[in-house]
Amino acid sequence: MRAMAAPPVRLLVAAFPPELAGLVASPPPGWVVACTGVGAITAAIETARLLVLHTPERVLFVGTCGAYDARLAPGDLVAVSEAIATSIEERAGRAFRPALERTRWPATWTLPLPAHAVAVPPAITVTEDGARSLAEIAAAEHLELTGVFAACAAANVPAAAALAVANRVGPGAHAEWQANHAAASRALVDALRARGVFTAEDLLE
Repeated sequence: MRAMAAPPVRLLVAAFPPELAGLVASPPPGWVVACTGVGAITAAIETARLLVLHTPERVLFVGTCGAYDARLAPGDLVAVSEAIATSIEERAGRAFRPALERTRWPATWTLPLPAHAVAVPPAITVTEDGARSLAEIAAAEHLELTGVFAACAAANVPAAAALAVANRVGPGAHAEWQANHAAASRALVDALRARGVFTAEDLLE
């Protein structure tokens, strides 16, 4: 008798456990939940490992981000339209990337949230001038998504990301993030549940 094939799984990831808001202990049915670690390089490596281990049909990243300007405010929930690798040094003309280097990765399935591009610099921006510069190419800042999206693109696995705005980017960003990130993560997971993201069968486009 031929063995039945295992049902496809979906992979739900975040940088670290608090941003999964309890889903590590209680994953949605059909989803595998894991953490990528912090930073784009670490996230790329761990996402690639998870893709090989679980062979998911799609990937969803959840987490928090910082708003560059008035387009977004703490408490807002967004879907990521595109993750852009960049830096303040590049924006100021003090550094450049080789023309062959890829720096942009679009989301490849959609979520029922307002969509915005995010910048992924190598470290957290702590100046108002830096936030204004990066706001020219994105609405928000995040640290892992280029790694996650790059790994998924290489494996041809559809990927999307939902983020909660926890702070404004600038001198007070880290303290504001520390105060807000846990509640923001819970609100994001609750919103995704309410919108049927964890149960819908027809989200791929």
